[in-house]
Amino acid sequence: MEIAALLHDIGRKEEMNSKGSFCHAEKGAELARKILKKYKIDNQTTENIVHSIKSHRYRNNHIPETLEAKVLYDADKLDAAGAIGIGRAFLFAGRVGAKLHNDLRVDVENTKAYTPEDTAFREFMVKLRKIKNKVLTKEGKKIARDRHKFMENYFKRFWEEVKGNK
Repeated sequence: MEIAALLHDIGRKEEMNSKGSFCHAEKGAELARKILKKYKIDNQTTENIVHSIKSHRYRNNHIPETLEAKVLYDADKLDAAGAIGIGRAFLFAGRVGAKLHNDLRVDVENTKAYTPEDTAFREFMVKLRKIKNKVLTKEGKKIARDRHKFMENYFKRFWEEVKGNK
């Protein structure tokens, strides 16, 4: 499990450089397989790790089937939620040159990723607000509900300040 956790985002840099044109989880599984082969990790362990890495992202079609894969999947989702998730969303938006926020009239769900419209609020609307319904484990669901509530309250306050109401 530790190896999968350490390697699960190994394909992220290439995905970022390609502006999201491929899935970092699938690339990461491919790269991890090569690393594990080099260190002569047994086949069963290798397959478990590769499956966990390949299925840790909910935007692809690979479903976590093992307990280890489900735990990694949930941990990855929870890392993208709450205060840390919002911070990461603003960091990503800055990296792609996005604005602090979209015009209030913009339907953010019809904007594009990796563009100046890819704000932290867009990330919340397109991805982060859906995390609580994607988490698989009982404990993960509990944590997700709490983090979801925080994000909702944060963005409610954010827009009140943008509008000059606070």
